[in-house]
Amino acid sequence: MTLLQQGKRDRLWVKRFAHRDALGIAAAEDAIAYLQQLLQQQAVVRMVFAAAPSQHEFLAALAAAPNLYWSRIHAFHMDEYIGLNEDAPQRFSHFLREHLFDRVQPGEVYLIPSGGDPAEVCREYARKLEAAPIDVVCLGIGENGHLAFNDPPVADFSDPLSVKTVQLDHACRQQQVNDGCFPTLEQVPTHAVTLTIPALMRGTRLFCMVPGATKRAAVQATLHDAISTACPATRLRQHPNCTLYTDADACAEVIFD
Repeated sequence: MTLLQQGKRDRLWVKRFAHRDALGIAAAEDAIAYLQQLLQQQAVVRMVFAAAPSQHEFLAALAAAPNLYWSRIHAFHMDEYIGLNEDAPQRFSHFLREHLFDRVQPGEVYLIPSGGDPAEVCREYARKLEAAPIDVVCLGIGENGHLAFNDPPVADFSDPLSVKTVQLDHACRQQQVNDGCFPTLEQVPTHAVTLTIPALMRGTRLFCMVPGATKRAAVQATLHDAISTACPATRLRQHPNCTLYTDADACAEVIFD
């Protein structure tokens, strides 16, 4: 693996690799080591996962890990569209089942339903999420700097909720087309359920994987802009134990603190 740079921006540890394959493998190796350490200390590990093409390499390497006791890992995901059919391939629960959950069989998998009353869906998922601490969050950063579906217009660093419904920003919906998830903007849902930024930040350890040229502006803002909801991902610079894994396409040479 070709590690080009590593260092800190505020409290955020940054590892910059030559290409996305190296990024995904390195992030998975770090996550696996941390999970193995936790599983020696506690009966169950609770994890939150992102569902996006940016996570492909990471999830593939994680799923291939030998001797990881997935039966003692309880899995959540961080967002879901409202109103898609249960069997729609664009559903994030479908993505994570295909790329990870069906392959490794976690002990518990808590999926966000796409149907039903959104307010009740949020309350019930928040109840499950808040039942015990979240040990690990595996996430990415959107093209507009969002974390989960906390786009700049709806992001709240002091949100009292753990899970809420949001209207998706135009840039966020366009990213779903850019990523090949939907053929046209009109087919991208306008609303979603998302974990809030405080819920994500309560994770004890955060692994953030952000490859690709389409994320360059977002990574630049994350590392160098003022910490604010104008770029929600800037909040990662205040987390006590978060690592950003990025590549040369997504990130130019970084000047560290």
